Amino acid sequence: MLQMVRTEFKQVLFERDKAIEYVYFPCTSVFSVLTFLQNGTAIEVGTIGNEGFSGVNLLVGTDYATDTTICQVSGDSLRMRTSDYKNEIATDTPLRRVGLKFLQAYLSQVSQSVACNRLHTIEERFARWVLMTHDRVRTEQFHLTQEFLADMLGVHRPSVSLVASSFQQAGLIKYSRGNLTILNRAGLEDTSCECYGMVREQLQRVLGLSRS
Repeated sequence: MLQMVRTEFKQVLFERDKAIEYVYFPCTSVFSVLTFLQNGTAIEVGTIGNEGFSGVNLLVGTDYATDTTICQVSGDSLRMRTSDYKNEIATDTPLRRVGLKFLQAYLSQVSQSVACNRLHTIEERFARWVLMTHDRVRTEQFHLTQEFLADMLGVHRPSVSLVASSFQQAGLIKYSRGNLTILNRAGLEDTSCECYGMVREQLQRVLGLSRS
């Protein structure tokens, strides 16, 4: 029923308004949930790591995605056919109960992202995004291109280049050829807006996660 698969960078897991074929449970990978505007501009509204799964729409009875989900950081994931997943959550099973807890935490994250994207600076959002990714991959280095970061943050690529450069000069990160290395996590937490801490606290409270 569960199959281990490799999810690759920028792989589209499912698209908005299309049927969800598989539910993915990221193990070492990270997913981005994107909302697209009519002009093709995308902005990230949520991220999913090993604390959750893709396809929360299925919990509320729809087989179609409301947003597009892609792989943000390559890695391993477990996947299950939608039909099997729906059978497993048809009654009050542990999988359904855990899924509903994650849905609560995920909706809180989406709400916080809306406020963050509107009110906070690119520097604050950049730091928040790096910290959230770090929590999920649990390694100091991961691959992220400037183009991808620009899409995630909803800004132009030169803006990402300037922020990455300033963070490097401050000794917070090392960034070269798409490889980002965290050098000073505490400094990133000081730079980030309060949204990182609020989302992290919600995940801990609802899912019982411990901070690594």
